Amino acid sequence: MKEGIVVETTGSWYEVKLTTGQTVQARLKGKFRLSELKVTNPIAVGDRVMVSNTDDDESIVITSIKERKNKIIRQSPRKKRYYQIIAANIDQALVVASMRKPKTKKGFLSRLFVGLEYYQIKPIVVFNKHDIYEEKHLKEFETLQQEIEAIGYSTLVTSATAKLGVEDLKQVCKEKLSVLTGPSGVGKSSLLNQINPSLQLKTKQVSNYNEKGQHTTTFARMHEIAENTYIIDTPGIKEYGVAEIDAYELSFYFPEMKDKLQNCKFNNCQHINEPKCAIVKAVEAGGITTWRYQSYLQIREELLIENKPYL
Repeated sequence: MKEGIVVETTGSWYEVKLTTGQTVQARLKGKFRLSELKVTNPIAVGDRVMVSNTDDDESIVITSIKERKNKIIRQSPRKKRYYQIIAANIDQALVVASMRKPKTKKGFLSRLFVGLEYYQIKPIVVFNKHDIYEEKHLKEFETLQQEIEAIGYSTLVTSATAKLGVEDLKQVCKEKLSVLTGPSGVGKSSLLNQINPSLQLKTKQVSNYNEKGQHTTTFARMHEIAENTYIIDTPGIKEYGVAEIDAYELSFYFPEMKDKLQNCKFNNCQHINEPKCAIVKAVEAGGITTWRYQSYLQIREELLIENKPYL
């Protein structure tokens, strides 16, 4: 029996780096797959696992998974009653966004922030492609950057093409296990190539017609970019569905709301039309941005629908 960390998953096979430094290909032991019925992928990149040889020594199987300190999950895009683990046991999440080609939606960011807050993972928002922002994009960017930092999240400004902010990104990642996530086309793989040119990851141009990104990363993969420094590159996310969270506790995962909850008149206030609601009052006063509040309402409604029993 040997211990290792999963560095890539390709469906039925897992690449595992053992504590000895050796890398092996392993498959999942049959009965293990039944342990979490609501998960489309019971093992994710970043998981620490135990492996052993089969009786005939012809292959290696994963026999158990060690307890996770955290994970990033989302609702499965194909199976709405299931969720998908994006990565596990990470130190920080680098959320790559762009104001152009393609423009990252605020609602997408809010959903991802909620998922990270649930597992106590603070995001660092990396605004990429800064070199192609025009004047209108710069104004939008500056406002959004200020609003995100006011929530309590750090931001970085980068451009893989112009090599802007690459050194800052390297420093943020130093001696940590980071996950790189965000929509398709925002330049995640291009940034990784700048951080460590030896990776030579494939990249694609964003369509000029609809400014939509294309998937270049098919499977999640952990890359060692420096000594004791690892980044998990993940496929671009078209939609991020919040999973596992109770709709009635959603406000706890909006940092700008959490500090004001005790000022609501009712302990079970849902911040919609209840009297003397501190959250609604803060929105009206400008203490909470309209787009964040609208995201809260939309996510809450989706969670309520998701958790309704089938008739």
